[in-house]
Amino acid sequence: MSTKSPIRKIGVVGAGTMGHGIAQVFAQAGFEVCLQDVRTNALNRATSNITQSLDKLVAKDTLTAKDAELARLRLTTTTDLDALSDVNYVIEAIVENVTAKRDLFKTIDTLVAPDVILASNTSAIAINTLSSATTRQPYVLGMHFMNPVPLMPLVELIRGQATSVETVRLSIELIKIIGKTPVEAADRPGFIANRVLMPMINEAIYALMEEVGSAEAIDTVMKVGMNHPMGPLALADLIGLDVCLDIMRVLHEGFGNNKYQPCPLLCQMVEAGTLGRKTGSGFFKY
Repeated sequence: MSTKSPIRKIGVVGAGTMGHGIAQVFAQAGFEVCLQDVRTNALNRATSNITQSLDKLVAKDTLTAKDAELARLRLTTTTDLDALSDVNYVIEAIVENVTAKRDLFKTIDTLVAPDVILASNTSAIAINTLSSATTRQPYVLGMHFMNPVPLMPLVELIRGQATSVETVRLSIELIKIIGKTPVEAADRPGFIANRVLMPMINEAIYALMEEVGSAEAIDTVMKVGMNHPMGPLALADLIGLDVCLDIMRVLHEGFGNNKYQPCPLLCQMVEAGTLGRKTGSGFFKY
C-alpha cells in the first residue's frame, strides 16, 4: 500500500506487546519500520508474534499472502539505537516508567534529525514531562494505541503544552493512513481512556476483595448486564496487573484524590508476581 505522507520510515522503540503490534500495523500500511529493543530475545519474540499475527490475518482472508510477505520485508529489527538515525518518525513503546522514558527521549533527541516527531505510547504519563527532556518540545506528543494493536482501531493523541499544530496534523494523517481512528485528549493523568477505564477495573478488584462477588460473577455482570465485550478482571489480566497498578499510581499521584487509590489486592498480586496472562495467572488461570 502506498502512502501520501512525507513520512516513509518509522522507528519503534520497545519490542514488547505494544511495540511489536505498532511495528506490524505500520509495516502492513506500507511504511518501512525499524523495531529496536536492547534485548535480542524480545526482538526474536516480536518477529515470531508478528509472523503469527500476519498468518492469522491471511487465514481469515483479511490480508493476502503477498501483502503479508511485503509487510515482513518492510520490517527490520536491531538492538542498536543508532539505527534510528535515518527514520522520519519515532514511536516509543518501552516500560511505563517516567525516568526510563525521559532518559530514552533525551538520547533519541540527539540521534534523529531536528524535525523528526517523537511520539510516546504512554498510557498515562504526562507528555509535558517527556517533552521537557528534549530540545524539540514542539515535535513531541502522545500516541496511545490500544491492545491488541492490529485489531483495535482507536489511537489517543495527546498534545503537550508546546506541541505544534503541524505535529498534531501530521500525526493524525499518519494514524488515518494505517486505518486507525485518532481522538485528541488533553495532557492530563490517564488522558481519556485510562482515566475512565482504570478506576472501573480498580473498583472491580475492590468488589472482589470485599467478596461482593466472585471474579466470574463480576465479569459476567459487566459482560451480560453492561454489554462489555470483556469483563474488567479479565481485561486487567490481558493488560497486565503491573501496568494497571502503574497507571492507578499515576492517576493517584496526579490528581491527589483518594478515589484513585490502588486497591490493596492489586498491590499484593503485583508484589507476588501474579500479573495476569503474561505470567499464566491473575484473576483467572491461563
